[in-house]
Formats: sequence, structure tokens, C-alpha cells
Amino acid sequence: MAIEKVREFFRGRGMEERIQEFPVSSATVELAAQALNCQPCRIAKTLSFMVEGKPILIVAAGDAKIHNPKYKAQFATKARMLSAEEAETLVGHAVGGVCPFAVNPGVAVYLDESLKRFDTVFPACGSSNSAIELTIPELEEHSAFLQWIDVTRLPEQDD
Repeated sequence: MAIEKVREFFRGRGMEERIQEFPVSSATVELAAQALNCQPCRIAKTLSFMVEGKPILIVAAGDAKIHNPKYKAQFATKARMLSAEEAETLVGHAVGGVCPFAVNPGVAVYLDESLKRFDTVFPACGSSNSAIELTIPELEEHSAFLQWIDVTRLPEQDD
């Protein structure tokens, strides 16, 4: 089970006790915000895409949406999200629990600029009822991200 991989990952960093598991689903931004009693924008959602035949993850704020022109400018291709089956097989986590920790080898992780407005955010931990609160520097350190990117837009930027 993916949460066990993530638990082991954080155990090796002395942070396992910070993982929160809920008696309710946290599989969507809204459900996670309810489970954590926080604003949806502070949920660090991890979106999975295919770029040049390889899976990538983009971690973005819960209220941010992929902005296709920015995405295409960044990756030189149209955004194509992984199916639920592809995400579990290629990334190592099922949809609803996809996170940037303990992923399969070869999965590139990017952090979106939409996260930088928060001191802490809540990414999932490999299951549809888990999360961990991390500072932005901790997210950088533990996600093994490649770079910060700007491929989203916030609700107030909607046309």
C-alpha cells in the first residue's frame, strides 16, 4: 500500500509521526480541507501528467488550476493527465492519494508557484485519507523536486 511507502519514507527522516490519517476521505481538495479544517487553497494537490512518454507530477495549491498556455510554454506539449490506472502504475500512488513522496523511479516532480503564498501546505501521503503539514522549505526538501514552475492560474485570474 502506498501510504506504507510514504510512512517508511518519512520514518527515515524522523517525521513519520507528522502524518495524519483521517476516518473520512481526503481524496479531493474539498474533502481534504474538511478533514484538516483548513482552507482548500492550502491543500497541496499533486497532479499527474504524461510528458514525452514519462510521468511527471505537479504540486499546486488547492485553488489553482492548470493554465493550458502556461503548461504548453513550460513543457512544449498539451497537458494530458494520467488516467487513474496510469497514475497508480507509473507514479506508485492511486488517485486521491497521489503525492510527491516515495514515488517510482523516473517520476519528475515540479512545484508550482501557487504554493509560495503559504507558510505551510498539506500534501497527501499516498492514501485517500492522509496528509502531512509541511513548510515550503520542507516540501522542497522532501519532494525531490526538479524546479519551481508557473503553470497555473488562481480563481481571481479567471477570465
